Amino acid sequence: MDDESAEIELLEQNLNKTHQISQRMISILTNFDSRLVKLEKSILPLYAATQKLNHRSHNIDRALLKIDEVASSHEGIAEEEGLILRGPQAGQLEIYIDTLARLNAAIAFKSSDEDSREKARLVETGVKKLTQLYTKIVAEGSSGSPPIAGLDFIPATFPPALHAHLKPLVAFLRSLPLPSTHPSHPAGQVILATLREAQRGYADMRGTWNRKSIETHAKRVVDRAETLDGVIAGKELGTWVENLLRIADIEYSLLTSLAPLTMPAILASTYDTLLSPLLTLFTDTLSSLTAIIKRSLHKYTFHALATYAALSASQSRWETLMMRRGDGRRDTNELRDGLNTVRSVCLRTFPEFLADLKLAATGPGKGGELGVSLTDFTVSTVKYLDRIPEVQDAVGAALLALGDGNWKMGEGKQVKAQKPPTIEVTEKVVLQHYTFDIVNTMISSLTTLSRTQRRGAFGSIFLLNNISYPYSRLVLKPTHPGLTEFVTKPTADALASAFRTAKAGYFDANFSPLMQALSEDREKEKVGSSAWKAATKEKFTRFYDLLEEVGDRHRIAKVLEEEEDGKKAIAEEAVKLVVPSLQRFIQRQRDKEFSKNPQKYIKSSSEEVETQIRTFYR
Repeated sequence: MDDESAEIELLEQNLNKTHQISQRMISILTNFDSRLVKLEKSILPLYAATQKLNHRSHNIDRALLKIDEVASSHEGIAEEEGLILRGPQAGQLEIYIDTLARLNAAIAFKSSDEDSREKARLVETGVKKLTQLYTKIVAEGSSGSPPIAGLDFIPATFPPALHAHLKPLVAFLRSLPLPSTHPSHPAGQVILATLREAQRGYADMRGTWNRKSIETHAKRVVDRAETLDGVIAGKELGTWVENLLRIADIEYSLLTSLAPLTMPAILASTYDTLLSPLLTLFTDTLSSLTAIIKRSLHKYTFHALATYAALSASQSRWETLMMRRGDGRRDTNELRDGLNTVRSVCLRTFPEFLADLKLAATGPGKGGELGVSLTDFTVSTVKYLDRIPEVQDAVGAALLALGDGNWKMGEGKQVKAQKPPTIEVTEKVVLQHYTFDIVNTMISSLTTLSRTQRRGAFGSIFLLNNISYPYSRLVLKPTHPGLTEFVTKPTADALASAFRTAKAGYFDANFSPLMQALSEDREKEKVGSSAWKAATKEKFTRFYDLLEEVGDRHRIAKVLEEEEDGKKAIAEEAVKLVVPSLQRFIQRQRDKEFSKNPQKYIKSSSEEVETQIRTFYR
């Protein structure tokens, strides 16, 4: 029990000590808390002042950063401005393009209006500098002397090195912002106007250059037209037109490759401007040729026909190329206009040619001596028909446009039906009708002229020569294989009939008197009487005198001088006509002893007469 009381007393003592310690701790903490309150009151104003200083320091730092950024930006713009204003330097095109691309990107992604306007101004200047370089390179490729290769034509192509130089530049120009693609870009309108001007300059330079390259050949076509054969002159024009179209095609491909603006309407307008000098040259060249033809339509008939054929052959390709000028120029066709002009000239040639043939019958020689040689219109008619196959398509088309029979200048005549009237009138048919009329008109004029000769024998030789010439060259041995297409049977029959008539007239005028001299008159004096003998002697004398006269005539007036086969045939017929009759006459008179010395009157044997007749045609 005592132990427990001792322990309790010990615990109470310990509890009192603990309480005392707690009280002292509370007193200490209370004192410390009061001191902290006093410290807080002392530090709080300093803390507030420090916060304000920190905020101001932060603001100052931000302001300094902004100032540094603005200063850096102005330094960059100044550097870019210097680069832009200097323009693209040699070997630095890519750097220049990259700078403009950055400026465009900056305009697209920054909202500052003032900054965008400044950059837009630099972009405008840079685009102008690039288009100046573009124009300079195009001018370099469109200057100097065109390539010359004698009479051959070589297109003045754009130098490949310059083309390669332009490709990256054109690619960038095509990527620039335009109002249609970047409506809000502040430089869009100026860029579009600048590119339009550069593209218009391209068209002007290329058009002038291409005209220069082909102008010499155009002048040559015109200068040679008067001295060249008509068909050849027409082919030369056709070749020149094909070369012009070749240039136009090449230039369109080049334009699509190098044009900064590729919108269809602008491209078509540019191509129209480019072609303008070439088309003006074409119109001027064709006008000069037409003026030459009109000065002497008869002389330059085939120039007109060959020109019409050449232009017709190029019409389809021309229209295909010219459609690239756009819908606004669809109704404009310089070749079609020229073709219509040339066709109107061609249409005049047909009636005028027939009129010239008719007038030939009243030309020089009527009422006087005409001679027996070929007339100019005979030769020209054969040449005319001989050349038609070379321009047959053009002649057929023009005649069809004129109308079947309208070449008769209002006479109202119709060609005798070569085919049933229901046959379709094609180019070939109308050409056959026209040929028929030409041949008949020529025959009529020749017949009229032959009758104007005071001496019929010379007139018969004239007619034979002038009818045989076309007959042999158009019917017997056509000089051109194409003649058979339009020299039809009625035409050939007309020539054959005229030739037979001319040949009969020739024999009648030249050899009938010989035959009459050898004829026997049974009602005259009795055989064996002196009167009969005198008459027989007179017949022999007259025969040989007439034979000598015919020989003299043939030495002056050659028969079929340029036709060996024809002369041989005529000689054979003359021999068969005269010699057998002479042989019979000599034999009969010798048997009847008309003279004691027959050789005095029979001056030449029948063999010698045959030889003499054959000499007429050598």
